[in-house]
Amino acid sequence: MPARSTLLRPALLVALVLAASGCSSVKGMFKDKDKNEGLPVSQLYDKAHGSMEQGRWSTAVETFGRLIAQYPYGPYTEQALMEQAYAEHKAGKYDEAVSTIDRFIRTYPTHKNIAYLYYLRGLSNMSRNTVFLSKAFKLDMSTRDLQAPQQAYNDFNIVTTRYPNSRYDADARQRMIFLRNEFARFELNTGLYYLQRGAWVSASDRATHLLETYPQTAYQNDAVALLAESYTRMGNATLAADAKRVLQQNDPQHPWLAGDWPKGKGIIARLNPLNGN
Repeated sequence: MPARSTLLRPALLVALVLAASGCSSVKGMFKDKDKNEGLPVSQLYDKAHGSMEQGRWSTAVETFGRLIAQYPYGPYTEQALMEQAYAEHKAGKYDEAVSTIDRFIRTYPTHKNIAYLYYLRGLSNMSRNTVFLSKAFKLDMSTRDLQAPQQAYNDFNIVTTRYPNSRYDADARQRMIFLRNEFARFELNTGLYYLQRGAWVSASDRATHLLETYPQTAYQNDAVALLAESYTRMGNATLAADAKRVLQQNDPQHPWLAGDWPKGKGIIARLNPLNGN
């Protein structure tokens, strides 16, 4: 037994040293994590605002979060929430930004800067689904999630309808136009996806939905061309002729009407406005 104890003693000593070292590391970690805990509210705000001015967005988010948690009520809280939302947006933490803005709107629904919060929420929602705004549509377009950009459109619509005199009105209107065109492009590409796979009825349904839901967009003539091609493929000569006549009246130079594309350019390439971009 004494010999065995002698052998175990160094191992036990190493284990104790490692454990002590581990505890020290853990303490250091929590010390770093809580370095803002207990600071006065004015000092926390100045520290967070200073981080924003230096472009240290994540640090600003963390410090504002500590301020709000530590001082949930008071003259600094409103401003801290607004600046935290902006810092989260700049840091690319769009879900967190939307959550912070929602909290602000619920708490201060009549705040003098409420138009800015709706505008910022629109910007964050626009950025939540960057795949949607990409020009590389390589997957089944019918599976895309439009919830975030649709919410962005709703946010900008609130700005323009409720706060038409705000400084954010003009830009919000331009972003709404952009989003409507993106929604129309989504429908067009979904229709092209169906057309490419021989689902003529589904393709024509998407074209019709685009024309009814997003009229006067940059893709309305492409939708008419898609209708003409879908009806032609279905053998409905009457409807195909009607669609072709409308296209000739509104866009006589549309590439679908020319039919003189280079060898290897099929109907999908002729119709797809993103082709070659």
